[in-house]
Amino acid sequence: MRFIIFGPPGAGKGTYASRLGRELEIGVISTGDIFREEVKQNTDLGRKVAEFLNSGGLVPDEIVTVVLAKRVRMPDSKHGFILDGYPRTIEQAKALDKIAKIDAVILLIVPEWIIVERLSNRRVCKKCGAIYNLRYLKPKRLGICDKCGEELFQREDDKPRVIRERLEVYEAQTQPLIEYYKGKLSILNIECNSADIPPEVIVDKILQKLRKSNLLD
Repeated sequence: MRFIIFGPPGAGKGTYASRLGRELEIGVISTGDIFREEVKQNTDLGRKVAEFLNSGGLVPDEIVTVVLAKRVRMPDSKHGFILDGYPRTIEQAKALDKIAKIDAVILLIVPEWIIVERLSNRRVCKKCGAIYNLRYLKPKRLGICDKCGEELFQREDDKPRVIRERLEVYEAQTQPLIEYYKGKLSILNIECNSADIPPEVIVDKILQKLRKSNLLD
């Protein structure tokens, strides 16, 4: 079972992928998480990645591909994996074709107003990085972190204008990839039309579609 999960910023890709990974007992692979951990550990790769990120550039495809090829061979991915955040370009998709056979694309379809509402209500602790939501996961004291008592703030990229710009970038990136995969493998459209829908409901919807497509036993 090897899947790609696509979805706009704030759609819940990471949440759904982690729950699916536990449910199906397969690996969850996020290239972003891999690079952040490498940077944190100050490895040779981490220092290379940091150079690109600090200069405002993207990590080159050849580095991403090498990292991914290594990651999919790790024990937790022996029986399959879910890719979150990769591929982002047609070239990456072609590279992925040489690394592993993908069984399906899980495409999260979420209206813009839900994305804007979710992300614009997000607040982050300045000290410990804990994440809250003014609508769904409120701190006990407004503007104060429950864990360390420091001030919460709104990230610049969580402001409505920037969110809409990020959504435009996502659409421009993802549509060609969907076209690339059409006819090659199953594309499962998973719609989320409520801002309050619990994650387990969406995960169950994904599992049902995977079964209907004969992708699960």
